[in-house]
Amino acid sequence: MKPRRILIVGGGSAGWMTAAYLDAVLNREGMMPVDIALVESPDVPRIGVGEATIPSINHILSAIGIDELEFIKRVDGTYKQAIKYVNWLDGQGESYYHAFGRYRESPVDRSTLNWLMSDRSIPFSETISAQPVICDLNLSPKTLGHWDMGARLTYAFHMNALKFADYLAEIATSRGVTHHLDHVTDIEMADSGDIAAVKTRSGQCIEADLFVDCTGFASILIEKKLGVEWIDWSQWQLCDRALTIQVPYEHSYPGYVRPNTVATAVSAGWIWEIPLQNRRAWGYVHSSKHIDPDDAEKELRAFVGSIGDNFETRLVPFKVGYRAKAWAKNCVAIGLSAGFIEPLESTGLYLSDLAAVMLTEHFPYGGDMEPLAYRFNRIMANRFHEVLDFINLHYCLTRRTDTEFWREVQRPERIGDRLRAKLEFWRMKPPSLADFEDQLFPGQPDVPLVTGGYPGDHRSPIDTAGIFTLSSYEAILYGMDFLNAECNQWFGSKRPPPTVPQTILNRLQAAPHKLPSHEAWLQQIAGMSDYPIDPQSVP
Repeated sequence: MKPRRILIVGGGSAGWMTAAYLDAVLNREGMMPVDIALVESPDVPRIGVGEATIPSINHILSAIGIDELEFIKRVDGTYKQAIKYVNWLDGQGESYYHAFGRYRESPVDRSTLNWLMSDRSIPFSETISAQPVICDLNLSPKTLGHWDMGARLTYAFHMNALKFADYLAEIATSRGVTHHLDHVTDIEMADSGDIAAVKTRSGQCIEADLFVDCTGFASILIEKKLGVEWIDWSQWQLCDRALTIQVPYEHSYPGYVRPNTVATAVSAGWIWEIPLQNRRAWGYVHSSKHIDPDDAEKELRAFVGSIGDNFETRLVPFKVGYRAKAWAKNCVAIGLSAGFIEPLESTGLYLSDLAAVMLTEHFPYGGDMEPLAYRFNRIMANRFHEVLDFINLHYCLTRRTDTEFWREVQRPERIGDRLRAKLEFWRMKPPSLADFEDQLFPGQPDVPLVTGGYPGDHRSPIDTAGIFTLSSYEAILYGMDFLNAECNQWFGSKRPPPTVPQTILNRLQAAPHKLPSHEAWLQQIAGMSDYPIDPQSVP
């Protein structure tokens, strides 16, 4: 059988993740049903700001055959057990966690209801997981030796995205993926309307059966050549800029490495802090309509402190939305060319990961791509809507009124119709697993997905909990004090303190004795350097 030819246009994390994953899955055990090549321009600057992931990254690492420890060493990786949100509710120093692990009682789980019937004097996240406290203690999710703490802790990673792309490129090319370091100058079309080939500056004409557009917001195949529409979501996602700064540990080591991301709400958006093995990275995700560049830089530098005085910032503009069809003709958009939703829950790499997985599951071994594209586009569009609602959720429940930005995000026109229907329904009864079975809530508009002309699909987008589960929604809702007034009505205003399940208490009792500090694990197992503590970096 003649191999099907795939050409990935564009490198970076999205391009090389796609190349490595497609090769690992489609060309397993010596079979060669696909011939994969990747062309990337030496002229396009690479942006590396520090990247956070979600636990799904573990699937793609396993499928490609990447050893976790080797991965951590190669990408300056650290563990991420949760996201800590600071100042999102009232802006008065309050915080809560979205932890990845969740303890559930069985056979009937009453942990959420028990907390709702309590006085909320213990944060919800601490009653359903040990990981918020483990994060506060800066402990590793792994022991130095044999694991003997019951169920393993759930985690993702922080990493250097540029090094991750280089590592994937090394793996993919060693297994037979062809790498062209060349600038695409033209795209040749077939009479059918498909893409036939790309032409490069060096004079190459590279033909393929299937093209993957990983050219970022430039979208030179899916948009500039095929004209597929971009669906703008800036009405619900106000942030459109990220101002970043990175400070090496030689200048800023505080004596610990947090095992979680921190997202702190500030005047016109929020600031991430991501720790790697050799540096700390901050990024101010903000709305350009609510703060000018100079003031954004002043606010970021004031947040970072004097340790950042000698280091430059970098502005990364972005747009939020998704492609009406990620797969059109014989071209599949993956990465920023397919869509982007701001990085609050670290979904950028996840959406690229998902697209690569879905492409292998819908791979066109024969000639007819349209039915496969139909399903691929439905799945990807559903997931983009799911991410949009979840990110929107973080903003719309705020009680902050101290700046125009925070007043704006609460306005009804800034809350999507789907999310509004969910919240109104959940004010009648708390969210439960059944809410992810059939997503048609009272008052939810019946608006079909933008399918770009495919007939027959008149359904609204639905959530499947494929990325954000009931536990994820509960973490944000109850971290933002959702249903407090309703619980006063249902259960009375004088309620008992929350209880923490004994399983969690036992784990917390054992954790300080069995789990090393995060930096100790990284130094002893992953080879992280032992940096001198900078007194200015210690809070």
